[in-house]
Amino acid sequence: MPPPTQPNRLSSAKPSPRASGPLFSPIEPQTTGMPLYRSAKRALLREIESGQLPPGEALPSEAALAGALGISVGTLRHAVDELVAEHILVRRQGRGTFVATHNADRFLFQFFHVERSDGLSEVPQVELLGFAQGRLDDEAAAEALGLKHGEPVLRFENRLQLQGRPVVHDQITLPLPLFKGLTEQRLRGRTGTIYQLYQSEFAITVVRAQERARAVAADRGIARVLGLAPGTPVMQVRRTALTFGDKPVEYRVSTIHTALHEYVQTLSRRA
Repeated sequence: MPPPTQPNRLSSAKPSPRASGPLFSPIEPQTTGMPLYRSAKRALLREIESGQLPPGEALPSEAALAGALGISVGTLRHAVDELVAEHILVRRQGRGTFVATHNADRFLFQFFHVERSDGLSEVPQVELLGFAQGRLDDEAAAEALGLKHGEPVLRFENRLQLQGRPVVHDQITLPLPLFKGLTEQRLRGRTGTIYQLYQSEFAITVVRAQERARAVAADRGIARVLGLAPGTPVMQVRRTALTFGDKPVEYRVSTIHTALHEYVQTLSRRA
């Protein structure tokens, strides 16, 4: 009796018509200077970054993809495993592996870390407080975004409510050239998260973020927005959101009232 075949962990469907063409070139092991699985990972990332594999797209079958790259299925799986761990790809039981899209579940899991003290986690209600186009005059934002003072940016402020209480105030700065056409109306009218808007309308996928947190006292403006007394201790989180190639696309300062809520982060080693 012949040995059982390995299950196809990428896609049980037939490869898409695009996959039958020269979507990938065979990897030449002697020229990469790195393990083969990392070269395969880079090849997949190139196709995702270029839009050849857009958000929501299913990957071709393991056999087709490994054959196109000239590697073994085991090597391919190693590459895919890392991209899944980095939330760039997502496996769907019984359906295959897909390029990840931003949705409420991913937002809660990867990018929103505020929970009620008893562990209750929910998507916040977001209220837009202000929106403006201007010139960059904030040193921290300039450094985080790799921009110079005076370059054009978009700025907006949000108040986030959890269980009907104002808990978070966000100040967000975006490089204008990356988000041309973003208006207050489009921001208010979005049906998903902000990162989903970036991805679906501007082809910008936030893949990870760098954050720094510290305790501060609420100034009068923050106190008014969150319904606190000035000087109340709050948590400030400064985030730089990054797309592929670690390119910064957003700088955000979040102020969190932690009387009833906590900032929860799950740590893991980056691949």
